[in-house]
Amino acid sequence: MERIIYTPPEGPPPGPGPSSAIYRIMGEANIFRMIFDFYKELETSEIRHLFPPDLVESSKKSAAFFVTVLGGPPLYFERYGPPRMRARHLAFEIDEHARQIWLRCFDKILEGADVKYQFPPEHLQGFKDFLKSFSAWMVNKAPSAGGS
Repeated sequence: MERIIYTPPEGPPPGPGPSSAIYRIMGEANIFRMIFDFYKELETSEIRHLFPPDLVESSKKSAAFFVTVLGGPPLYFERYGPPRMRARHLAFEIDEHARQIWLRCFDKILEGADVKYQFPPEHLQGFKDFLKSFSAWMVNKAPSAGGS
C-alpha cells in the first residue's frame, strides 16, 4: 500500500522565528552543546529509531540548522545545502505522538538552559513557541481514526 503523506492544515511555521539575540548571547559553541545534549536525550527516547545510527554527527547537522535559526551564520546551508526540513523529514513517519516526545526531550534540555548554555531566559518562551510550530510542520503521518 502506498504511503499517504499528511500535510498539517496549519501550514508551515509563520515568521518570524526566534530572536536573533539568542545567537549573539549564546554563541555557536553553546548551541552545539545544547543540541548535542538534546540528541543524548533523544537517544534514550522511544523515537530513537527515527534518527540515524550516528547521533553525534546528526546532532552537529541539527546544530548547524539551529545556529542559523537562532540568528547566526547560515551554517546548515553552507555545509548541507538548502534546509528544506519538511522534505528532508518525509522519509520518516512522524506522527503527533513522536512530535510530543521530541518536544518533551527539548523541554528537558531547556530546563536550566540559561545556566548550562547561556540561553537568554527572556527569549526562552519565543524559542519554545518556534519549536512547537516547527515540529508541527514536520508531522507527516495523519492521526489514526482512534486518535494519535
